[in-house]
Amino acid sequence: MKRNSTPGLTPIASAVALMVLSASMSAQAQQADQSKPQEVVVTGIRSALQSATNIKRNANSVVDAVSAEDVGKLPDTDVGESLGRIPGVSVGRAFGQGASVSVRGSDPQMTYTTLNGQTVASTGWYDQQTIDRSFNYSLLPSELIGGMDVYKSSQADLTEGGIGGTVIVKTRKPLDMAAGSAFVGAKLGKGTVSDGLSKDLSGLFSWKNDANTFGILVAAAGENGDYIRRGIESDSRWSADVAPTTFVQERKRTALNLSLQARPVKGLDLGLNYLKLQLDADNSNTSHYIFHDPNCTSRNAAVTSDFNPKGVCLTSNTTAAKATNAFLQTWARTAKMSSDSLTLNGTYKGEGFKIDAVAGTTKADGGTSMTTNYSYDAGNLPKWTGGIDATGKQIIITPGSNQSVGLGNLPASVGPAGSWATSRGPNSDKENFAQADLLLNLDMGAISSFKTGFRASQHTFEKGTDRAQFAAKAIEAPTASLYDGTIAMGTNGWSSPRPNIGAMMANTTQNITGWVRERGGYGVLKEDNTAAYGMFNFEKDQWHGNFGARYVRTKATAEGYKLDGSPVAAGDIAQNAGWGKTIISQSADYNDILPSLNAAFDLNKNTILRFTASQAITRPNFDNMFIATQTGFQDAVAGNETVTYGSVGLKPMKSTQLDLGVEYYYGKGNLISLMYFHKDINNFITTNTKINQSIGVVSPDSGKDSWTVNQYVNAGGGKIDGIEAQINHSFDNGFGAVANYTLANATAPATSYQDQLNVFTLSSKHNVNLVGYWENPTYSARLAYNWRSKYMVRETGWYGNRMHDAYGTLDLSLGWNVTDKVRIAFEATNLLKADDVQYGAAGVNTTVKDPLKAGYPAWSFMGETTYRVSVSAKF
Repeated sequence: MKRNSTPGLTPIASAVALMVLSASMSAQAQQADQSKPQEVVVTGIRSALQSATNIKRNANSVVDAVSAEDVGKLPDTDVGESLGRIPGVSVGRAFGQGASVSVRGSDPQMTYTTLNGQTVASTGWYDQQTIDRSFNYSLLPSELIGGMDVYKSSQADLTEGGIGGTVIVKTRKPLDMAAGSAFVGAKLGKGTVSDGLSKDLSGLFSWKNDANTFGILVAAAGENGDYIRRGIESDSRWSADVAPTTFVQERKRTALNLSLQARPVKGLDLGLNYLKLQLDADNSNTSHYIFHDPNCTSRNAAVTSDFNPKGVCLTSNTTAAKATNAFLQTWARTAKMSSDSLTLNGTYKGEGFKIDAVAGTTKADGGTSMTTNYSYDAGNLPKWTGGIDATGKQIIITPGSNQSVGLGNLPASVGPAGSWATSRGPNSDKENFAQADLLLNLDMGAISSFKTGFRASQHTFEKGTDRAQFAAKAIEAPTASLYDGTIAMGTNGWSSPRPNIGAMMANTTQNITGWVRERGGYGVLKEDNTAAYGMFNFEKDQWHGNFGARYVRTKATAEGYKLDGSPVAAGDIAQNAGWGKTIISQSADYNDILPSLNAAFDLNKNTILRFTASQAITRPNFDNMFIATQTGFQDAVAGNETVTYGSVGLKPMKSTQLDLGVEYYYGKGNLISLMYFHKDINNFITTNTKINQSIGVVSPDSGKDSWTVNQYVNAGGGKIDGIEAQINHSFDNGFGAVANYTLANATAPATSYQDQLNVFTLSSKHNVNLVGYWENPTYSARLAYNWRSKYMVRETGWYGNRMHDAYGTLDLSLGWNVTDKVRIAFEATNLLKADDVQYGAAGVNTTVKDPLKAGYPAWSFMGETTYRVSVSAKF
């Protein structure tokens, strides 16, 4: 049943649309040219919204979409930002880019991202990030995609893995475009925190023959620029230290998409799609540690530990007479990640049936290529004087003397910190897949068709950690050669030498005599997944939808080393104390049947009632499945020695879920909708944590056999209840508005997390989007605001678990169609310069580190407004 847009606007709908519009844009409209009939513009923003609305309206399940109405014109410059405008979708930003997607209050690992319906391999570049199943969206330039569909309800023909939802990223096909289509675009960007200009080039060319039987499309994009993050980090592990910190990333992103399409005979469509994505992300993190515990004037006596026996210091006033020494260090990393996907597909349409087949491979490589450390104790560093106030959500530092560090404050020559700080962590992710689907048209009363299919995949994830071995005598470099210019430190106005990452890596390499595998950091996971499904589509009078079931079987194998108390052999590294030298393996398997029902009832020609009920799974995170992982051993910080045991026998998390809602469509692309959703999730992955455990290995940092031991197990369940409300309305004078609100009341088992908080990772309870726009055939303007309430950020390693404060951004875009082929645009993101504010939220009796408890202001980073000017041409 085809559901067409129908003109007509009820008084209630008009009132709601006008109310939202007045709240999100100026009431002052441009006067229309009275000498010409007024035109309704449908070639820009409005056209994209209409396309997205039609996708939602014609779907049998609960779907929202983002559409690019033309090449290079996705609504936002960042794919993550565009997804964040969809009701129920929250985007986790990392290092200035949208990196992960949370749907309806669920953990981002519960979002399954596909490229044209198939898996996209992904790894991270940062060694402090959790190894999970989510796709890193910072790899993907917006210019390469034609749109994205977000399935919030499940159906039998969707590949399993997304309890939260399934994101389908769609690329363009040459036979769907005009012959000889071409696009070229260039952007220049400048941030208020990052220095230098970011440069972005993109282009596309699509050709097909006159018979429309063969076509080829090539698209490419490249971005180059530095990203700088400045803020204050709290550690409180040494002596109530607080550290103004500046992170610098030399970022380079490239992407290539090649698509071939052929229709050699009637009914047969063949395709090949290749996508290559790469992000080079060399970076440095420079911290200037200042110590205020000796001059502490107030404490939180409830938060005590071996590091803070009297309680965490909240305020201090350090005078010149009681000045304290400082410490300066830089962690430098060479890092990158890449993803390559090759897919072959074919479709044959016959009389009353259609066959689809697809096979391909996707592979990602990434991780930290090398980490090194350069640090400076006291010496000629300025002594700290001034006040520190950590009573709010952000630490306020008031220096009483000049704290800037120059080359004159550093020794004339210096070498890397040593083997304990020098490592590399390569990761790889690969999947081979094949799928076949058959659609049969039926004439069985309400049953209109039957769809069945089979999918098989082999997935392998490998992680590693290698530790450098150093020469007996350090090879030092002139200190001046390791730095290039200066950087502002944190938010307090003083400066420090800017690290030259390449020079630091070159000097470190001079000192390395070899690499040794750190057995506690190695692991391999292999999954053989098979699935088969059957799904009936029905259509009768005012009813339409589908029902069916998906059968899933998974066999998993983990490989790694066993922590068995083996002594360190001669020539081995200290980090291998206790680890055996033989690789062991563990295997497990499970299967599941996932039923689904999606039903829609056309109440009238404008109104649709929807109901869905289904079950969905998300497989355990890779981090949960590795046999054993060690962190914090011989890292120069006593007390954070940790070993974590995983299991391939963990069951997947499983959700029983439903949706109930109403959608009202009017005019062209206008929409008002309200949806209730519920998810009941069981088999949650829980961390059993024990502290001060003896495992037969003495740490050289503490001189003790005293470890924190984590064990991942299945336990407990979580629930998500919420509502989504949205309105899209376009006026005939070129103005329009989009508004949506999502309430996601999500509770997870508190025992699942070390912080003991019963909230999903990266889940906001409230999410709001307000967009106002105006356009005519020549000009366009768009103002978009996104706000989300507080949410938990959880990372492995040093940074741990902390609460991110509520966050709102205001973005502006202006466009000028100079001709029908040339366009100039101006974009500004985060005009309000919203800061990233993160604070400790765990209770005082939890095992997280001190600054992550009781509201302590753990980290805050300056908000940055980024401006971009672009010019593009299409032919």
